Amino acid sequence: MLHSIDIEDIRKIAFEAGQEILKIYNQKFDIDYKLDSSPVTKADLVANQIICDRLQSLYPNIPIISEENQQIEYEVRKDWLYYWCIDPLDGTKEFIKKNGEFTVNIALIHKDTPVLGVVYIPVLGDIYSAKKGAGVYKNSKKLLPTISRSLDTLKVMVSKSHFSTQTQEFIKSFTTKKIVTISKGSSLKFCLIAEGLADIYPRLTPTMEWDTAAADAIVRESGKMTYQISTDKPLVYNKKDLHNPSFVVK
Repeated sequence: MLHSIDIEDIRKIAFEAGQEILKIYNQKFDIDYKLDSSPVTKADLVANQIICDRLQSLYPNIPIISEENQQIEYEVRKDWLYYWCIDPLDGTKEFIKKNGEFTVNIALIHKDTPVLGVVYIPVLGDIYSAKKGAGVYKNSKKLLPTISRSLDTLKVMVSKSHFSTQTQEFIKSFTTKKIVTISKGSSLKFCLIAEGLADIYPRLTPTMEWDTAAADAIVRESGKMTYQISTDKPLVYNKKDLHNPSFVVK
């Protein structure tokens, strides 16, 4: 199945959704709230419609999980071999704040593992993409595997809108190195680690699978990994509960 997916098609879909998001971003827009009190805008819904329509047209036999769709019962999806995992606008809070740090995320999951990911940053015009076995690209440039740049400094990514006391305490445990924190919104944090511009990203506050899937695919193809903090095993997907446990990208 993976070999039949043209990642250029997925990049084009993310770009199209991102352009529609930008149109709304550059004008006045209303903010609504879901039952869990998280914000949602017209941009989330428009981007979701574009992505789902295009994916269903190109790959009608691959099911879709999206933040903005009605969720599918575990008994229906537990035996899926492949599925799309989408966050049409990751970083809605950053979108509302108009700081530009939001992304379009499209991932393909094989059983419980992300094997293809596209992350588009509309305001910057940058698009990261990866397909298992084919390397990581930023725009049209293939990124080379990287390691830490310094033996005595640790560059730690932290969430711009979800930086908790618990996360601060976790970072303090890295006592052997000088800590430099970099604050970013959305899945940008994963992408910067994949690119070698940061070393580690601990996340101890709640996330959902669609928040991480696309960027996680990019991280993994870059030679790095997203680990569950409690078990030190890789993060898995299509769980009965779509919430992620606490994790660290490194």
